[in-house]
Amino acid sequence: MYLSCAMPIPHDSILLNSTFAPTPISEPRRASQSQRSPRFLCFSSSLDMDTAAGQSLYPLHRCKTLHLVRHAQGFHNVEGEKNNDAYLSYDLFDANLTPLGWKQVDNLREHVKGSGLSKRIELVIASPLLRTMQTAVGVFGGEAYSDGINVPPLMNDNVGDSGRHAISSLYSPPFLAVELCREHLGVHPCDKRRSITEYKKMFPAINFSLIENDEDILWKPDTREENEEVAARGLKFLEWLWTRKEKEIAVVSHSGFLFHTLSAFGNDCHPTVKSEICTHFANCELRSVVIVDRSMIGSDESSTNYPGKIPHGLDLPSDVADEKLPGNGHAK
Repeated sequence: MYLSCAMPIPHDSILLNSTFAPTPISEPRRASQSQRSPRFLCFSSSLDMDTAAGQSLYPLHRCKTLHLVRHAQGFHNVEGEKNNDAYLSYDLFDANLTPLGWKQVDNLREHVKGSGLSKRIELVIASPLLRTMQTAVGVFGGEAYSDGINVPPLMNDNVGDSGRHAISSLYSPPFLAVELCREHLGVHPCDKRRSITEYKKMFPAINFSLIENDEDILWKPDTREENEEVAARGLKFLEWLWTRKEKEIAVVSHSGFLFHTLSAFGNDCHPTVKSEICTHFANCELRSVVIVDRSMIGSDESSTNYPGKIPHGLDLPSDVADEKLPGNGHAK
C-alpha cells in the first residue's frame, strides 16, 4: 500500500483477505521490535521511484480516498489545557463535546456540504467514544430528525447533555463504530468508553456489530498504551480498511491515534509534504488522503475501465504495425 500525493503509503503489499475483520485489541503491552518497525514503509531511494520527481501512476480501482477527522473540542481538552492532571479525573469519563466543540462541528459540516464531499462519502467510521460519534453524526449525518420518519435517528435528543436536537439517518451514508481507531487505551478516564448498550440508546442508527464486548475490557486504570502500540494498531486498522468495498470513507478519530498512525508515512516526500502528513490534528480538522494498493492482493475489478474492441477493428498502433510490415526485417 501507498499513501499517494496527499499521503504516501507502504512499499510492500499488505497481506489482506476478503474475510478479514477487526480482531479484539490485545491488552496493552510493550511493543516488540517488529511492531516498532512500521509495516508501511515509504520509498527511501530514487530507485524505488517511478520518475525523478517522485510521481507515480496507479489504476483508480486500486485506490481509496480517506477523509480523516479529529473530533471537535471536548470538555477533557479544556480541562487538560488548564491542568494536565485533569486527564486523570473520572469527572471527565468519556468526555463529550463542549458548546464550542458543537460550533466546530457545525462549521465543518458547512464545509463538507459546500465542497460536495457529503455526496461522495460512502461510509463513516467512528471511534466508539461519545465525542467522536457526536462529531461524526454532526458533520456527516442527515438533517434534524422529525417525527414520522420511518428510520432510526443517528443521534437522539440531548445526547451528552448537549442540548442538540436528534440527527436523522435519512439520506446519510452508513455509520460504523470500530475500536481499532480509538485513542490511547488506559489510565485516562476520558478515553474509557461506555457500554455498547448505552451507546445504542444514544446513537440508534450507528452500527456497533463489529464490537464484541458490551463493556470496555480494553481500557485499564493502571496501564497506558504506548505510542508504538498505538501506531501498530493504526496500521492494522488501515489493513482492515483496505478490505472494505467502499472507495471513499470518512474516519472520525483522535489526535494521538491519527498522529502516531500517520507518522509511519511521508519519509519519501518533500519535507513540506511530510509535515502535512505527520503533524497533530486540530480539533475538528479534516485531511483528505489517498491510499493505494501496490500489490495484486485485495484488488477488484474497475468500474470505470472499458475493454475496447467493441465492435472489433484494427488493433495495432501505427508505429507497431509499421514495425511488423513485411520487408522491414520484422516478423509478421
